[in-house]
Formats: sequence, C-alpha cells, structure tokens
Amino acid sequence: MLARRSLIAAAALAPLAARAQDAYPSRPIRIVIAYPPGGSTDVLGRAIAQRLSEMWNGAPVVVENRAGGAAIIGTQAVAQAAADGYTLALGNNQTHASNQAMARTLPYHAIDSFTPIARLASVHHALIVPANGAKTLQELVAKGTNGGRVTYASTSVGSASHVIGESLARRFRMDATHVPYRGGAPAVTDTVAGVVDYFISTWPQVVSLVRDGRLRALAIGAPARIADAPDVPTFDEAGAPGVSVDAWFGFWAPAGTPAPIVAKLAEAFVAIVNEAPMQERLRGMGFNAAPLGPAEFAAFQREEVARWQALVQLTGIRME
Repeated sequence: MLARRSLIAAAALAPLAARAQDAYPSRPIRIVIAYPPGGSTDVLGRAIAQRLSEMWNGAPVVVENRAGGAAIIGTQAVAQAAADGYTLALGNNQTHASNQAMARTLPYHAIDSFTPIARLASVHHALIVPANGAKTLQELVAKGTNGGRVTYASTSVGSASHVIGESLARRFRMDATHVPYRGGAPAVTDTVAGVVDYFISTWPQVVSLVRDGRLRALAIGAPARIADAPDVPTFDEAGAPGVSVDAWFGFWAPAGTPAPIVAKLAEAFVAIVNEAPMQERLRGMGFNAAPLGPAEFAAFQREEVARWQALVQLTGIRME
C-alpha cells in the first residue's frame, strides 16, 4: 500500500516538475562571479551569459562581480541564495576546491552547499614576467638566489597562482615574497608595470598582453607547446617539470535547487560550449572547452578537493 501511494505521489508531482522546468526562467538569472571584472572567470562568464540569453530568446542574464576575501564573499552569496535557479555561481578550482582544502573555516562547504550544474572549460597556467624582466626561468631563478630577492603576485592567498608561485620558489630555493591581490586583473596590471617579478597567470588573462609585447611568458603548463604561443616552452622544457596545475571553470547552484531546473541549465551550458562558434571564441581567449554534466562534474569536483588537500600538505599554505 505504501509503495502504491509513493508511486501515485510521484506521478502527481511529475507534471508539476515539468511545468516548473518549462516556466523557467520567468525573471532575470544572476550569475555571481567572485572576482573583479577582467579576469579569466569574468571573461568566460560574460561570454556564456550572452549566449545563454540569446539561446533563451532574450531572457535576461546578469553578471554580478562580488570580489574579495579570496573569492569567498561572492561564493558565500550564492551558497546563501534561494535555491530556485535564479542565482548561480560561475566558479573555478579556487572557489570550489582549493579554498575548501586551505581554509581553516569557511562559511559554506564547497561540495555540500552547492549543486553542480556543468563544467565548462579549462585553461593552462603560464609563468609571466614584465616585458623587461627575466628572459628565461634560469634568469629569474638567478635573480632570486645567491643573496637576491624576487616578488611574485597571486590572485589571492590560497589561489592556484599562489600555490604554483610558492612551489616554484621552493623548488629553486628562491628568496621570494608573495604579494596577494584581489583577482587576476590587478595582479596582471602590476606585473606589466614591473611592481612584481613574476606571476603565475591563467593564459586567457595575459594572452593578448604577451602578443602585444607588454608581458613575457617564460613557461606554460601544457603537455606540449600551444598554438597561441609556439615559442613559449612548457614548464617541463623550461626546467620545472610538474609545477603547473590547470584551472577549470563551471557553474553551481545553491544546494536544493530543483533537479528539473538544474537539468535545463546543464543542457544549455553543455550545448553552448559544444557549439563550434563558441569553441572558436574560447580558443581565441585561451580556453579549452571541457564540458561535463552534473554527475560527472560532481565526481570531478570531489577528486579536485582531494588533490588540493594533498597540495596543502606539500606546500603548507593555509588561509587563516
């Protein structure tokens, strides 16, 4: 009898779920990015938001930058938002993996407080220096050793740029001072100006500046040289094997968001990333299309959190 009642209840709810999915969206969707404008996450988010609006016949999709607190402020805002599909986080390996591993306390849980929707893309990290800075990794190391000192930028404490930058300093025993910023854009600005000696940047943030000669790339974290920068050696070729960690980007909704809405969003995001014009646009910005649906993305995120926990043990970097 109980089983029969459950089946009847499920049958009754199915049309309601379908109608909820069909009615969505009925008002503007807000995409929260926990970084300032101009960085890799922001650039990707605006491209996807524009295409989503077009795909859904002009449905308003608004991008909101809420930077600060090592990307915790904006991420927390989504975790605490209504689970109705109208507030989404476009996050990355920092917001939904490394912060969970590095922070002693967080006002949310990177896994439990969110519903994964879709992974979109990944990018390589590159070792960037000012245009008049070191010409090779060996020159940079020489500047930071034997009594010399160097400084390096990061997007925030505990970010991938911090971990990789510190790993590089420790590997070559450089006397290096960490200079954290509030996102990639200001870190890039000060690297161009020569305020810092090096910065481990995501490639999309700096590809145009490298092309214009305003920055120099000493190494890129790819398995082979990339078409965008055939003259830039890989980290392995430059003499620092295993240093780089790829960045990745995806969408999350607050935990408890209805499954039909998550499915509709996931279908749209994966379709967008698989479109040939979008893939060409992403390549032009330095991204690699890497779509995953909700279940695969959830499994991937759990693996990434575990990987960052291992990196925390290796570097000792913690967010207080």
